[in-house]
Amino acid sequence: MTDTAGQDGAGGFGDAGGFGDAGGFGDAGQGACEEPSLRERRAAAQRGARRVLSRAGWRGTLRERLAHLQEAAPGVYDLDEPADVYGDRVVAALEERVAALLGMESAAFFPTGTMAQQVALRCWAARTGNPVVALHSLAHPERHERHALSQVAGLRPVILTTEHRPPTAAEVAEFPEPFGTLMLELPLRDAGFLLPTWEELTATVEAARERDAVVHFDGARLWESTVRLGRPLEEIAGLADSVYVSFYKSLGGFGGAVLAGPTSLIEEARTWRHRYGGNVFQQFPTALSALAGLDRELPRLPEYVQHARVVATALREGLASAGLPWSRVHPEEPHTHEFQVWLPCAPDTAAEAAVRQAEETGTMLFANGWDTAGPDLAVTEVTVAEAGLDWTAEDVKRAAVDFAERVRLPRG
Repeated sequence: MTDTAGQDGAGGFGDAGGFGDAGGFGDAGQGACEEPSLRERRAAAQRGARRVLSRAGWRGTLRERLAHLQEAAPGVYDLDEPADVYGDRVVAALEERVAALLGMESAAFFPTGTMAQQVALRCWAARTGNPVVALHSLAHPERHERHALSQVAGLRPVILTTEHRPPTAAEVAEFPEPFGTLMLELPLRDAGFLLPTWEELTATVEAARERDAVVHFDGARLWESTVRLGRPLEEIAGLADSVYVSFYKSLGGFGGAVLAGPTSLIEEARTWRHRYGGNVFQQFPTALSALAGLDRELPRLPEYVQHARVVATALREGLASAGLPWSRVHPEEPHTHEFQVWLPCAPDTAAEAAVRQAEETGTMLFANGWDTAGPDLAVTEVTVAEAGLDWTAEDVKRAAVDFAERVRLPRG
């Protein structure tokens, strides 16, 4: 990776995590008289761009973030109620709401998804008597948590597959050693936000049940999975024994996560949350922002997913018409409102072209960082949200052609 700092991103590669900015901060220790780095230019271009496909709230100023909360909070909770103390009141209200949305008995709020999943998996290991967790090689704990499952939780992750697709029922059924928990990331972000079909998902879960394993869903982005799977949230979550969901990736919250499952598991999880240092004194800003996201963004996610498919098709057509010898939108029909774009050039070439397009035209087609996917092969993530809904297919094609003209391809 070009830049692996802070990889638990907020819905896109680059500044908040995931794929790094090509060039990153460069020689960050050098003098202040240097030209602004590519990352700094990208951040400035994002703030100044008139047209973007998504405008992530976390990139805003403190004043903007506080103003958003002040505007949204009165509509989601009684602000004349006392503030929370160690997880009661507004935090408890958030837990109850998420448990109901997911059709689970109970839920517990955590400051991070990394903590929530460690706690869930170690609780299941104690109950099954088996510390082995079967997961994909691209799953978040394997890629972005510095081996926390083994180093902190004492678990033993095993890899079901390294293929860039979700694990299959056959891979679960035929895995050559016992495991106590099957962990499925829905969608699988680093493979391109990929989801199985509903039939594939139910078969994979059933294969784990036949092996007497419990099933945990890493549902950081489960909120937007309903379109592809064709089922409501509670039916999707109901396949698993426990589910983790995030509030800042797709819902625009300040942070935080919830672990949902049977009441007995969640009560045990609360004990481990305290042991991990996650029983925070007051969390009302984060909880209020999460409630606002559930009210405002959750109902709109299906619309974002549908429009992402329009954008993806137009991007593919625009890049092809510009004469790029090879480019790819992956998957061709996005499974969520996020997808990957691959280009036959160095990452810094694509990144420079994207930033210059924004600086010179006010249109930022690619707002996230680019990473190396191979020799002279660059990849980035695209997110389509509210700001992108007014882009027509022709708008996207024109922007794609303009971007392609700024990419200097290596000569053979």
